Amino acid sequence: MSKKAIYRVSNEVFSRNKPIFTFMNSFKKPALIAILLSCFAFGYSQKQAYISLDSLVSTMPETKVAQKVLTDFRTVLEQEVIAMQAEFDAKYKDYLEKKDSYSEAVRVNKETELQQLNKRIEDFKVKANEDIQRKYAELSGPIVAKAKKGIATVAKELGYKSVLDSTPGNVLYMDPSDNIFTQVKKKLDSMPAAEIPGAPKDTKGPEKNPEPSKGKKQ
Repeated sequence: MSKKAIYRVSNEVFSRNKPIFTFMNSFKKPALIAILLSCFAFGYSQKQAYISLDSLVSTMPETKVAQKVLTDFRTVLEQEVIAMQAEFDAKYKDYLEKKDSYSEAVRVNKETELQQLNKRIEDFKVKANEDIQRKYAELSGPIVAKAKKGIATVAKELGYKSVLDSTPGNVLYMDPSDNIFTQVKKKLDSMPAAEIPGAPKDTKGPEKNPEPSKGKKQ
């Protein structure tokens, strides 16, 4: 039995060429296009603002915490795949060294064992990727919820009737004065940190710089 027939485990355990924590695709919704088209059609009859939700989320301290949790989660899965692949390599090497001395029944049994181990590795990799996607959704949920709450609060404070997400880039022109990114970022900094599943309980938002102490007058 050839190595090619048995050994089909990829050298790449998980692709590292893609970012593990990108929020961009989470916010590209078909409904946004309809909203934008309706805005242009009715000539912006209501006061509207815009903000890049993706950029906003990327600046939040909770995002870095979530990245760390997701990276640790992924590392555990990667190490498990590496261990399984090492087991396969060892058994395959042993098979090659002894196959000429095996009887037909033993040889077939060894080959079947290798094929089954290879399938377990492939199945585990598929399940691991699914687990990573679920973990991502679990971690990103509280962060996005906080960001949207901050946007809604600032929109009400500034008197905007609606806020568009400029991330997809479908808007041809927007008045810079209607970009509420700075105001929302300031609002988020004053809000309690979003609770990230799996993160240390003492994780807090950005610390405010203490006011400089005043020196004694001479």
